[in-house]
Amino acid sequence: MTQMMPNVSGPVDLSAMIDDQVEQGYFRVDRATMVDESVFEAEKSAVFDHCWLYVGHESEVPNPGDYLSREVAGRPLIFWRGTDDVVRVYLNACRHRGAVLCRVPEGNARGLSCFYHAWTYASTGQLTGLPDREGYGPDFDVSRFSLLSPVRVESYRGFVFCCFDPEVVDLPTYLGRAADYLDLVADQSPEMEIIDGIHEYSMNANWKLFVENSLDGYHLIPLHRTYFDYLKKAEGSFLDPKKPTHAEDLGGGHAVITVEGPWARPIARWTPAMGEENREYIEGQRQELVRRFGDERARRIAETDRNLLIFPNLIINDIMGIVIRTITPTSAGHTVVSQWTLAGREEPQSVRQHRLDSFVTFQGPGGLASPDDIEACESCQLGFATADQAQWSDISRGIHKEVSGEPSVASDEIQQRAFWRHWHELLLSN
Repeated sequence: MTQMMPNVSGPVDLSAMIDDQVEQGYFRVDRATMVDESVFEAEKSAVFDHCWLYVGHESEVPNPGDYLSREVAGRPLIFWRGTDDVVRVYLNACRHRGAVLCRVPEGNARGLSCFYHAWTYASTGQLTGLPDREGYGPDFDVSRFSLLSPVRVESYRGFVFCCFDPEVVDLPTYLGRAADYLDLVADQSPEMEIIDGIHEYSMNANWKLFVENSLDGYHLIPLHRTYFDYLKKAEGSFLDPKKPTHAEDLGGGHAVITVEGPWARPIARWTPAMGEENREYIEGQRQELVRRFGDERARRIAETDRNLLIFPNLIINDIMGIVIRTITPTSAGHTVVSQWTLAGREEPQSVRQHRLDSFVTFQGPGGLASPDDIEACESCQLGFATADQAQWSDISRGIHKEVSGEPSVASDEIQQRAFWRHWHELLLSN
């Protein structure tokens, strides 16, 4: 039986939300996928309950007892390094009555106590204290009331993920070919760390629009002209359209675009904007990459910028710095974005300052690019008020290359089609 869901203009056939006609040369998406709350409820279950989701980086809790509170797919979690030095993820809910246990963003503690009835838990999850224990009788077993975790928690190269589906494949299998691009990030320094501080902002648009935008090379010049004008005036550099770019479907909904940008990269690409005082260090970093990995892999790490999607909602922008971004929906028309910057632990302060300046200037919520992206997504969402008559969004650019086998470039849209195809597959199978 065809599953039907209500739309602003009538029922939506889930099987028909994607019109994928490779041989005919077009791919389009029903705009109901962006505005219908019933579709949003379906994807919460079909996508976010069955996929590996990013929680945090191990470097964010460097010391025994360090903890962070995080919300992942609408569930409050505690990201906690135990006094035994093991990093764990717990459901942020007291086993007694379910009150949120950790009520602050971060801290360090050997244990946490629930404000409601003072049940207390060690950093290793065990229930260690409760008032008037005698009131529970002699057979009360405290071991049955340890903190619970998401059913699956795994780490890859310091990136910690969780999943709420006990049947999900292991994390390396889930990542598949995307793991190679995570390796290119993790290999930039023997020790990588998240720099203190987080950007959190929201937009009145569907989360999938921002996923599309984060992988979209087609909008770069027309939408971000202000930033490129700034680059040209401040640094004398510009984006050369003749430089090679690449876009790839990595399988499983994961995708990547790569370009060779004009900007400095703190890891191993010096430009005058980095300052003469940093030149020796940055060029030395390149030589160290060659020593560790050889010429070809060093070139991939140092010279190629990449925007990577780990399906469904983790974006890693490895451009003039490394930005880790999660894109989390709260409704069909509202999205919360959280982002951090990742760096080599031992880099000089002057190099780190340039990294942070780029983080704020280009990708920060008040920078020269992110506000453009938010405005574009919100403008699309407003335009979707016409979805009852203007039903389809086109994502066909470069689709002819899927037939011919010609490599795709960053301004094509094979990367967005990879996302949408897997999204649709999950909605129909769960």
